[in-house]
Amino acid sequence: METYKFDKSMELFKKATTLIPSGIYGHESPAILVPGSFPYYAERGQGSHYWDIDGNEFIDYICAYGPMVLGYNHPKVEAAVSEQSKKGNCFNHPGPVMVELAEKLVNLVSGMDWSVFAKNGSDVTSWSIQVAREHTGRSKVLMVSGAYHGAHAWCTPGHAGLIAEDRSNVHLFTWNDESSFHQQIEKYRGEIAAVIMTPYHHPAFGDSIMPADGWWQTIQKTCNEEEIVLIVDDVRAGFRLDPRGSHVYFGFEPDLVCFCKAIGNTHPLSACMGKDKFKNDASKVFLTGSYWNSSVPMAAACAVLDVMAEENSVKIMMDMGEKLMKGLEDLAKTHGLQVKISGPYSIPFMRFANEDNFLRNQLFCAEVTKRGSFFHPHHNWFLSSAHTEDDINKTLEHADAAYKIVKDEFGS
Repeated sequence: METYKFDKSMELFKKATTLIPSGIYGHESPAILVPGSFPYYAERGQGSHYWDIDGNEFIDYICAYGPMVLGYNHPKVEAAVSEQSKKGNCFNHPGPVMVELAEKLVNLVSGMDWSVFAKNGSDVTSWSIQVAREHTGRSKVLMVSGAYHGAHAWCTPGHAGLIAEDRSNVHLFTWNDESSFHQQIEKYRGEIAAVIMTPYHHPAFGDSIMPADGWWQTIQKTCNEEEIVLIVDDVRAGFRLDPRGSHVYFGFEPDLVCFCKAIGNTHPLSACMGKDKFKNDASKVFLTGSYWNSSVPMAAACAVLDVMAEENSVKIMMDMGEKLMKGLEDLAKTHGLQVKISGPYSIPFMRFANEDNFLRNQLFCAEVTKRGSFFHPHHNWFLSSAHTEDDINKTLEHADAAYKIVKDEFGS
């Protein structure tokens, strides 16, 4: 099976490093993949596939790190985008589509009474903290150690350019550890404005961990008793577990919910939704950006929500994810390899169970990718409703070849 080369990607990246700090920065940096074994620049996309600038075609299991949920260039979404683009995108005022989208979300997402919009997940997670502080008159925030809530100073996983004051009011506890959580509650009782958490724990460079029995009920009960605002960062999992919000999937009721990624099917949009009791506080917290009221991404989101309801997208993603992950697990066994699969089938992750350094995973994902299926060795994967059984079968062929290489290199 012939493997891909990335000569044009390498050439363009060399030029980029002379013009752009790091060439490619952030989560798309080649440094967090396997340099030389993955494409660096994308050319176009269609359905569950995309093409890089070398002309290589990939079945995409990262889905633009989550925003692609219905398929690249989905016809109904792009028709809505085209129709709105003809009218215009960014004006002195929001378009009526803003009200239309807010109404759709309020009618869809369980327990939420209002919505605001921005561009990135970081925008709304950071804003939600301010709303909680306004509501409670308190300053401190609790979050799970290793969780990702964006790139702003209070939560960034980076280290440069920060001062101690950026995080002096943010305190950590351990996922699924009630003792760790309650220690922080007791230590800062009366000072905590918010607890912010993802619906399940999905750190980079680690297994996804589902909530233990009673975990969310403990969190919610404690927040209610202590009058702490419970914020769910549903940026990554939103609309891939339950269209009504991941809190429905796990059976609890947050105060505020943050969405991004899948809401626009690659068009830039985020949203924060909340209960009515926080609406007045939300109206006081300044929220704006020159492009945040742009109509085109909102038109895309309206179409996305309609399509997801029409085709039952979550079920498709779950079914295709289950076929992929069970197939990978079965193939690993035939090669005598040990793998661990974690996370929901629509947002899965796989690594080799007998290593902590990800060397096997790096080789495996690189070899799968060089054959035409994009796997990330350190970050959870994503399924879309555009993925088909034929996609999964082809990917399992790529995985079969990659497993053999891993076995030859590392043994069992």
